[in-house]
Amino acid sequence: MNRARASIRQAQSFYSQQRRSRQQAMDVKQLAAMQAQLDNLSATLERLDGGMIRIAAFGLVSRGKSTVLNTLMGQKILTTGPIHGVTQWPRSVQWDVGGNLAVELIDTPGLDEVEGQVRSEMARNIARAADLILFVVSGDITRTEYEALCELRRTQKPLILVFNKIDLYPEQDRQAIYRQLQYFASAKQKRKQAAVESEDDWVEVDQTPGDRLPHQEDIVMVAADPAPLQVRIEWPDGRVSYELETPPPQIEELKDKILQVVQEQGRSLLAINALVQAKDAQEELAKASIKARQEQAESLIWRFAQYKAAAVALNPLALFDVLGGAIADLLLIRALARLYGLPMTGYEAGKLWQQILFSSGGVLLSELANGLFMGFGKSAAAIIGASGDVGGMTGYVGAAIAQASVAGFGTYKVGQAAQVYLEQGCTWGPLGANTVIQDILSQVEPNTVLYRLREELQQQLEVKN
Repeated sequence: MNRARASIRQAQSFYSQQRRSRQQAMDVKQLAAMQAQLDNLSATLERLDGGMIRIAAFGLVSRGKSTVLNTLMGQKILTTGPIHGVTQWPRSVQWDVGGNLAVELIDTPGLDEVEGQVRSEMARNIARAADLILFVVSGDITRTEYEALCELRRTQKPLILVFNKIDLYPEQDRQAIYRQLQYFASAKQKRKQAAVESEDDWVEVDQTPGDRLPHQEDIVMVAADPAPLQVRIEWPDGRVSYELETPPPQIEELKDKILQVVQEQGRSLLAINALVQAKDAQEELAKASIKARQEQAESLIWRFAQYKAAAVALNPLALFDVLGGAIADLLLIRALARLYGLPMTGYEAGKLWQQILFSSGGVLLSELANGLFMGFGKSAAAIIGASGDVGGMTGYVGAAIAQASVAGFGTYKVGQAAQVYLEQGCTWGPLGANTVIQDILSQVEPNTVLYRLREELQQQLEVKN
């Protein structure tokens, strides 16, 4: 929690200073966009300091979302009823669970009650703000429910699948639900493969986070409002009568699971969600800052590429020209960061250069090796040419031109890759949001909701990295 606060405060301080220093150079629209993201950072920090864990319930109409939340709290606060779509807009209530952390329960309209883009936008905004998602179903899972579940899974939030009204389905169990989910996932994957089928063979399609199913441990059975049962009553005088009696709700398993998550992982969930939101705000702030400097950045990259090419061509010593070329790349990265007004230490520039080098699919590494090989050839030609051999001089010039071309190309690619990094707001620094998220995930206990989500979160961060 402390590192998350420090990360957000660092970003807040830096970009506030950037906005003040560039106030005259930016138009009204750019300034307003930066201020909106700074406000997002402030709101995220306030929520983190407040220690409020948000749990949002989603599902189709008449699945009992409001009833599940009422039963969890032990009192009827949210409106329920037999008519479809009783909940017309998101509502939130506080749930007193004891301890230092507060819990806010968010009830949402049925996902099939709100149309198209409005529904997607509403669900996305609420899910983004939530720390934990409850997805409520109450019978055979429909394709609409499965698609909605996939959409929520893409928010990269821990999700508990709540099977409500189990009193009406005595034969249903976790395995049956999971088999049905697997069926939908398999059908969706086949449709994806068919869509990209080539003439010769199938093209493999990786699953997106939304295609990955909830773990069986995260499927919980409840009966929030069991249907009344007919009870046979035998009286002392021999009369027999029948009355309807409502069994007590079956909610303890879900309640225990939520409380366990809140108590054991609540702070980690809060910190990660706050950092994810702060990271998104930083990326938007960086993009706004970079947009105004795009032409200058392109000019700067080309200038460094030309300088490096000339320096490498003129230097006759093989090892020194390669070393000098690497230093030029580091200086370019630092120069781009200064141009954009983004934080970048020499150490970070070196780490970024290594990342670019080793994640370029071998392109830059092979260019570096070729440059080194041609550098030795150039040095040998220089020695021969120094003795007056015309062939040696011709060889030197040819090797110098070839090596300079390779060096200039490498610098241009390094500059482009550095721009991609800088567009993310340098969120991979020592206190960067991505770095702190990785640290938190590395300490998550096994067999927890957050642990089961860890692989997806780490994969997303690695792709951005």
